[in-house]
Amino acid sequence: MTKRSRTLVASFAAFSLVLAACGGDDDAAEEPAAEAPAEAPAEEPAEEPAEAPAEEPAEEPAEEPAEEPAAMPGEGVSITMAKADWSTEDPNAYVIRAVLQELGYDVSDPKDVELGPANAYIAMAQGDADFWINSWYPGHRSWLENDLPDGSKVGDHVSPIGEMMMAGGLQGYLITKSFAEEYGITSLDDFNSNPDAIAAYDAVDPVPGNGIADIYGCQESYTCDDIIQSQIAFSGWENIQQTIAGYDAMFAEASTKADAGEPAIIYTWTPSAYITQMRPGDNVLWLSVEDVIDDSNPLGVDGGAEHNQLPGTASIGADQCPGSVDGVCTLGWVAADITATANNDFLAANPVVVAVLEAFQMNVIDVSLMNVEMADGADVEELAAQWIEDNRALVDEWIATGMAAA
Repeated sequence: MTKRSRTLVASFAAFSLVLAACGGDDDAAEEPAAEAPAEAPAEEPAEEPAEAPAEEPAEEPAEEPAEEPAAMPGEGVSITMAKADWSTEDPNAYVIRAVLQELGYDVSDPKDVELGPANAYIAMAQGDADFWINSWYPGHRSWLENDLPDGSKVGDHVSPIGEMMMAGGLQGYLITKSFAEEYGITSLDDFNSNPDAIAAYDAVDPVPGNGIADIYGCQESYTCDDIIQSQIAFSGWENIQQTIAGYDAMFAEASTKADAGEPAIIYTWTPSAYITQMRPGDNVLWLSVEDVIDDSNPLGVDGGAEHNQLPGTASIGADQCPGSVDGVCTLGWVAADITATANNDFLAANPVVVAVLEAFQMNVIDVSLMNVEMADGADVEELAAQWIEDNRALVDEWIATGMAAA
């Protein structure tokens, strides 16, 4: 606090000293008159004391200067975050964005750079995006084999990082339950070899009357469409082909059919709200696959060896997967590891981000429940903020881990 200044005012009264002197001869008197006594000097007035200075109040102690908050490691650093053109991991994206913002980073809205995998990995490799949390390995490893204009591979410039949801991406094929039970179908191999089931399906599928069962597959910008093509070739399913279109539109059509008891087969995955609408054991069942695709690359496509889905199993009982053996369903898809991938130069320059991404994990059930709320209209950023509030101790551990790496 600034010390107040005071002006000390002292007023002094000035007085003149008056001295009266009387004297003179009286000529008329013979005898000299007695000399009159000199007039007594006027009494000098006592000097008035100077005005007493005003008493200064006791000086207040100076306030301690406010302690400056410690600088956060991310201050002054901007991060361009990408996200996939599907929404099922949006909760994860907005949680990690908020965590990095708490560390001081200026993180772009992931929706500003929304891409399919083919373009996302190239964007990260070329530095147009720093990272995303939407990698599904092993399937996405095929994108790391893409060539860049300088002759290098995408995989030379990006790296997977962390263990956000290991084995969290359950994948497989769902079939309308009543249709499967009517024709005794437990696997896609059963379906391919059953002409009556193929004919019944073909009558109402996306391309009716072509003699082929057009199952609902994947969106072209994803990776699952390529893996399905390889699986069809690997298994020799001559009576099955994949419909490739916008996923949500395909799912809405398949879900309506499943609710009505009409034949539908669709690829899907978790975490998602999808299996709250097509519900294994209720209106649909999981189909098994007899031979899981390996790394043999039956179509000879670039990166096709990465379509390997072995062992392709999941712990699902016969009530949801009739082809299950001792509680193990051969879905034909490995449970994918859902992790982050980032540009290598970005990782080298930001050890705090590396530490946080390596520590960052989310529960598949939590994310699936948030997906259900999103389907009901909830805002994903609000859901992420609530998750952080509910898991504050864990988030504080991630932040402490990041701070220790600064």
